[in-house]
Amino acid sequence: MFTLNCKGRLLTIDQPIVMGILNINADSFFPGSRHQPGARLLETAEKMISDGATILDIGGQSTRPGSQWVDAATELSRVLPAIEAIHQRFPEVFVSIDTFYSEVAREAVQAGACIVNDISAGSMDDQLLNTVADLGVPYVLMHMQGTPQTMQQAPHYEDVTQEVLDFFITKVNVLRRAGIKDIVIDPGFGFGKTTAHNFTLLKNLSAFQMLNLPILLGLSRKGMIYKTLHTNADGALNGTTVLNTIGLTAGASILRVHDVKEAVEAIKLMSNL
Repeated sequence: MFTLNCKGRLLTIDQPIVMGILNINADSFFPGSRHQPGARLLETAEKMISDGATILDIGGQSTRPGSQWVDAATELSRVLPAIEAIHQRFPEVFVSIDTFYSEVAREAVQAGACIVNDISAGSMDDQLLNTVADLGVPYVLMHMQGTPQTMQQAPHYEDVTQEVLDFFITKVNVLRRAGIKDIVIDPGFGFGKTTAHNFTLLKNLSAFQMLNLPILLGLSRKGMIYKTLHTNADGALNGTTVLNTIGLTAGASILRVHDVKEAVEAIKLMSNL
């Protein structure tokens, strides 16, 4: 069991939970995840919550391979109205902000977010880790080789599992020294990894349990699925459910997904084994 202190509210993870993805941009790799603030966004959020999402993860820019960077001001203009609206309408849901900017993290938490989900491990804004510590919110630490613009240009590892594990051991110590108390780890499937690297990480996911931290699994509709199945992101839902189920058997605590209902069903079925 894990507990996360989310701005004074305790999120208890005594069984796996689901994080629903809400992208407030027009460039994310899966078109079905793209939204704009407004009634449709709130309808989608309501459906995710009714389907069983514990966390809603809101991001203002795409981090798909080769994506274009968006500055903090643009990102804020996208995510703040969405966070404010969701927090006002659904105060019971835990909201995470998907950002690598300290300014966005601070204003998002003030607007109602209570978790910071950072793909960069603090490498893109040297104020982010101190900001998260000051805010006192949980932090999702993800592994990425390179940046979204470069990460799929011939990623290389001698031993991908060991190298990602070593990265977490080192960075968790950095986060602790910075004053961040609640940490979630994310192996970063698709972020600077080949399809083979991704499957190796999934096969060895149980090794990360040695860190005694919640493991976030972000496989939803990604290239490792649709390229293997010779389809596209639209056709990768069944594959997502299969790999999420495998991740659950290996100790995943949080499933970050576009399709909440199917992920919740996988958790419910697995809980009976």
